[in-house]
Amino acid sequence: MKKIKKALISVSDKSNLKFILKKLKKYKIEIISSGGTYKEIKKLGYKCLEVSKYTGSKEILEGRVKTLHPKIHAGILSSRNKKKHSNDLKKNQYDEIDLVIVNFYPFEKILNNKNKHDKIIENIDIGGPTMVRAAAKNYKFVTVITNSNQYEDLSKELDLNKGSTSLGFRHKMSAVAFNETTYYDALISNYLNNKTKNSFPSKKVIFGSLFEKLRYGENPHQEAAIYTLNNKLNLTQLNGKHLSYNNYNDIFSALLISKSLPKNTGTVIVKHANPCGVSINKNNLQSYKLALACDPISAYGGIVSCNFRIKKKLALELKKIFLEIVICNGVDSDALKILKNKKNLRIIDASNLNNTNLDNISSSFNNFLVQTPDTSSFSKSNFRIVSKKKPNNQTLKNLIFTFNICRFVKSNAIVIADNDSTIGIGSGQPSRLDSCEIAIRKMKKFYKEKSDNKIIAASDAFFPFTDGIEKLVQSGVSAVIQPSGSIRDKEIINFANRTGTILVFSNTRHFKH
Repeated sequence: MKKIKKALISVSDKSNLKFILKKLKKYKIEIISSGGTYKEIKKLGYKCLEVSKYTGSKEILEGRVKTLHPKIHAGILSSRNKKKHSNDLKKNQYDEIDLVIVNFYPFEKILNNKNKHDKIIENIDIGGPTMVRAAAKNYKFVTVITNSNQYEDLSKELDLNKGSTSLGFRHKMSAVAFNETTYYDALISNYLNNKTKNSFPSKKVIFGSLFEKLRYGENPHQEAAIYTLNNKLNLTQLNGKHLSYNNYNDIFSALLISKSLPKNTGTVIVKHANPCGVSINKNNLQSYKLALACDPISAYGGIVSCNFRIKKKLALELKKIFLEIVICNGVDSDALKILKNKKNLRIIDASNLNNTNLDNISSSFNNFLVQTPDTSSFSKSNFRIVSKKKPNNQTLKNLIFTFNICRFVKSNAIVIADNDSTIGIGSGQPSRLDSCEIAIRKMKKFYKEKSDNKIIAASDAFFPFTDGIEKLVQSGVSAVIQPSGSIRDKEIINFANRTGTILVFSNTRHFKH
């Protein structure tokens, strides 16, 4: 047990400060503070000694240097069981500081709301993290509190131990404190790396705030949690059970596709992180029906992501089949009421989610891979028409839509489409030929209403041989879009010309593993 006699308080977040001050007064704990915290403590009617008077040194550099003083840090860092440390304190007339309550300048908040670099830099806290690190290092003797939500735990600890804290409690708070300083430094490091366009620094820090512990991971025997950047998920759950690991995985997969579609247009249906139907028909109700028609069997128990606001007519359609999740960009009140009739249906509003260019991270064996995202919008300049037969503007537009969907399908990926909707998707096969066969089989099974437009297909990488494109053409495909780069590209072009097939090459490949 360590009796607390002297506490240093310096907090940006002054919420619930009165609660902990009352507790410190109960146990006759002397308080030292500075700046705005000092003023707030005095305003609340509690005794407090200002840091500048305690150290005998005035604040300088417009407040940049307040607590960076040996009297503060010696008081925090001294080992109480070392005679030399005790002698040093006595010699310099320094006191032990037993409790440090500090949280940092709101760097993250400023980062979200300000574009001014100088303002952001000025909100990098120096004194706060320095005191926290010192107290956390010396947890054998010093208690460190870094968040107002820990006040209640501290209060209970003080009551339980009559003004003292246990070693176990101090150890636990030390670990939390180092989490806070690490996260804080990672935010700064990430900001400065982004500012200097250093995408792959020699030391890479992955950071996040715990949003929620999940019931389990991909399988019940695995533990899982979800962490977020900026302390928010930017998704609002309007109904249904808690989301699982697999739910989140599917939601993010669906939203990557949805956010790549034209604004307020398009429906995506996802099952096991793979799309099983997508349509960008401008009629929102029709886009859902066309996406569902692509593979209604796989859609059962899947996720529907609507890149638009859901209205009553669509809600009535959505309730006809079993779905795990419906994602929307807002929902009308009468539509929400209809969907809520299915009490276990999770309804997610993704209106506030932006498709920002964040790194993709994958980890195994205590290593992790980092890459920039594959979410840039396509334009006609990204493609070359290499066949003798040329597509009209509408066909080229449809080919680009199909290719866009293809890059979000697990590789090897083949997508067959009619106009503005997918009609066959083959995914995740070691052989590109197998993916072609699956896409064709799906199309033949579910594609009933043939339009005047001839069907088209996309591949996420080049065809190494003519057998894959030949199967597609034999099934009725009239135009193909694929990346170039094979040593047999000329053979593929010659095959397209012999069969009167439109062939468009992409300048970039789009594997998704």
